[in-house]
Amino acid sequence: MPNSWSLHVHISFQVGIFYEEAYAALSAPPLSQHFDRTWVSHVQLKAAQFYADACYRYSLDLHEKEEIAEEIARLKIGMSALADAKKAAKGVAAQLMDSVNKLESNMKINLERAMKENDRVYLMRVPAAGSLGALPAASLVKPTSLAEVLDASKERLFSSLVPDGSMKALSKYTEMVDNIIRIQAEKLQQASEITRVRLKEMDLPDSILSLEGSITLPVDLKEDVEAVQISGGPAGLESELQQLRDLRRVNQELLVQTEELLQKEANEDAQFRTQFGSRWTRPQSSTLTKNIQDRLNLFAANLKKAADSDSLIERGVKENYPLMSILDKRPIESALPSISRPIMSLDGNEDAIVGALKQSLRQLESLGAQRAGLEDMLKEMKRKDDILPKLMAGVGSHDDLFKKEISKYDSICAEIADNIVAQEQLLLQIQAQNEQFATVFNLEDYKAARERCYKQIAAAVAKYREIKKNINEGLNFYVTLQEAIGKIKQQCSDFIMTRNIQCREMIEDVQRKLAGFNFSSSSHSSMQRNASVLPDQSSPPPPHAQAPYAAAPGVDSRPGYSQPEPRPAYSQPYPPSYGAPPQQPPYGAPAPGQYQQPPHQPPPGHDYGQPAYPGWRGPYYNAHQQQPGPYSQPPYNAPGAYPPHQSNYYRPQ
Repeated sequence: MPNSWSLHVHISFQVGIFYEEAYAALSAPPLSQHFDRTWVSHVQLKAAQFYADACYRYSLDLHEKEEIAEEIARLKIGMSALADAKKAAKGVAAQLMDSVNKLESNMKINLERAMKENDRVYLMRVPAAGSLGALPAASLVKPTSLAEVLDASKERLFSSLVPDGSMKALSKYTEMVDNIIRIQAEKLQQASEITRVRLKEMDLPDSILSLEGSITLPVDLKEDVEAVQISGGPAGLESELQQLRDLRRVNQELLVQTEELLQKEANEDAQFRTQFGSRWTRPQSSTLTKNIQDRLNLFAANLKKAADSDSLIERGVKENYPLMSILDKRPIESALPSISRPIMSLDGNEDAIVGALKQSLRQLESLGAQRAGLEDMLKEMKRKDDILPKLMAGVGSHDDLFKKEISKYDSICAEIADNIVAQEQLLLQIQAQNEQFATVFNLEDYKAARERCYKQIAAAVAKYREIKKNINEGLNFYVTLQEAIGKIKQQCSDFIMTRNIQCREMIEDVQRKLAGFNFSSSSHSSMQRNASVLPDQSSPPPPHAQAPYAAAPGVDSRPGYSQPEPRPAYSQPYPPSYGAPPQQPPYGAPAPGQYQQPPHQPPPGHDYGQPAYPGWRGPYYNAHQQQPGPYSQPPYNAPGAYPPHQSNYYRPQ
């Protein structure tokens, strides 16, 4: 059995025993007369709950050991105990009843599973409840008898009790100590703050560090510069500008390719319309692609505006690069001015001045460390200060005792006062030394140059962020535009494929109609010639005159019709039969594939607007169903959600 389950079984069963003992005590006099029936039912149900929980946990271990028979018996015992307790439980809390019902539901599920496995696999005999041993129980604590607790022979029962007068006196003394510590802590904190402000006014120790070559930036400005350098700095702007150029070129190429696809299809449609005249009844390409062309024009205009914005960005980078180049210096502190020694020295005491100032700063730092130690000493002394035993003794006046005990803090208070006085004197000395140092090393010019450098760095950071923001906006714009143009190009490809399929079908239909008209006209002319010219029956028949049934490939014998021009090249291969008009076979015999309608060819009245693929919503042409007015627009003309971002990137700046 896992340790957690074993411990759970032991504890649950022991708690159930405790509840059973409590239930037995509450049910018998004299407690039965002093407790409400609801409490008795509550204790009874809790006893059954913990006993059933012990059975449930124990059954889980039995199931792992494949002791299914005992598992079934334990579950039945636990469920029986819960059922009996629930019958007698009246007025118990709803939370307890919910917990009991949940436990009973889990036990029921496990019991059904165990019985099913036993019936199908194990076929073991379930033992009777009386034949099972008791569950193990264990207590987490050892009970102590009441007589042992109340035994006064071992220790004083009231040794920890403090009289009321002594407690009040202790509270008063504690308040006095807290007041002393608070006043001294405020003095120490005020002295440290004065030191910090005075040193900052004198620009110390930064001026000394600058003289030694250790220059620092203000924290906020240094963080801004580090963020710029991490993102690539001004030197990395050129690569991002190149990305803008590449994306703009890709978008322009996609736009040109899409327009060329539409123009090629429109040229082919116009050529067939010229070739077949009024028989070419489908709508013109320009009518169907008007919405697409409008969107392409919009994309072209946006690209032009974006190109203008790119030019402004490139010009901004070029013009401001001298300003921003300071951000590329690593570390950035190398761009700051430093204090230089005077070129000419009259008495050569520069080193002595610097040395004296450094020594004073070290002394000031030592005083600060001493103040921190004094504050810790105060807190430690308060922690160890315990006058309660003296108060309990009750010897003498409390005021005299307080005065004597408070005097322990006088030495530390005196040290704090001496520290503050020494600091004031040292600050005056440092101020005089710093004035001499500033005069010798011309600190005013250094401070002015440093402030100018700070402002230049801040301005460079602001300009870099502005340009970086514009570049990122441009990159997002081109990526979004490329996706939109790609969708339009795909729609154009689908449109052209459908138009090619329908063009092929319409050409075949027109050629079938023309071939049928030629056959009828040729037969009628032959009958008229045979009726007007009768040959002499007695004379030998002359050679049969060949009627122009089969015209030359480049000549059409039919009046009123012109020879179609050669078919141009198309993306979709056409059948070889409609590259030129069909030739008439001799004697008007129908040519295979011309006058006989194949089963896969559409009839003359075929609807050419049938979908070329699922989801298409033509028709592009249908001679017998065309209505005056605008043609129905296919789904690719529906304007898309472009541009998705309301960006000002491609607007003139």
